[in-house]
Amino acid sequence: MGETKLTIVIVSFNTRNVLQKCLTSITKSKINFDYTVIVSDNGSRDGSVELVKTKFPSVKLLENGKNLGFAVANNRAKDYCRSTYVLFLNSDTLVNTDVLNKSVLYMDGHPDIGVVSCKTVLPDGTLDKDARRSFPTPWVAFSHLVIPLDKIFPKSRLFSRYWYGYISGNTEHEIDVAQGAFMLVRKNVLDGVGWFDEDYFLDGEDIDLCWKIKQKGLKIVYLPNITIIHLKKASKMSKTMAKRDRIRSRLASVNSMETFYRKNLSLRYNFLVNFGVLLGINLIKLQRYLFVLLGR
Repeated sequence: MGETKLTIVIVSFNTRNVLQKCLTSITKSKINFDYTVIVSDNGSRDGSVELVKTKFPSVKLLENGKNLGFAVANNRAKDYCRSTYVLFLNSDTLVNTDVLNKSVLYMDGHPDIGVVSCKTVLPDGTLDKDARRSFPTPWVAFSHLVIPLDKIFPKSRLFSRYWYGYISGNTEHEIDVAQGAFMLVRKNVLDGVGWFDEDYFLDGEDIDLCWKIKQKGLKIVYLPNITIIHLKKASKMSKTMAKRDRIRSRLASVNSMETFYRKNLSLRYNFLVNFGVLLGINLIKLQRYLFVLLGR
């Protein structure tokens, strides 16, 4: 694989139909530079692998054989990336014609920016709020997860920090966390921070990566004039899956929350704060575990 401007990395796990739409949207884009696409497949059994081989032969396919998780699957592309930028893109997204050109052009003109996120729109036309997030510090997490003050005061700078509710979704601004569904990163920055932390299986790995990049003094920016459609949660496990797998899926985000807090935030706070945060996380775990057992 030769030198290119951009490598697009897509993790696939039983999302054949949306993966086809995603890859088609890329091929229909009028891209002004050389690029490569890598699909890292986590043992799909729905024909995703055959789809890529037969309908998208120019795509580099990595067959992982089993579900390695989001972080590991993305990192498997590391040795095949020979580009200035890497775009981590979900298989359940559709890119508009000018998305790749505009985002790369923006990065070219702003060397102090390490990551670009874009305006992510759900199928119903509403903003996917996860496109721009703050780091889940104790107060931010408390006002979002424990007592949802951000829903009561959606425009408050104090209470609505998790999803930047006090800043219009049509405003370009610096953020803490770019969503893993669309995350354009400089390749040399990725190499400098070690790519994704593989202690995360699903969820949280994008927060951790953004944390490491911000620690390097680089900016992360949300661009509202660049838009993608996010079908969202296309590969989430259903109630027809084994109970063990459903429990793992439901607890993944909470486990990631605990991992992120212990690694990056716990040393910043005293024992009482840490005790309260970790107690709250484990209560959420218990709640979700019970919901699965009760079939909810």
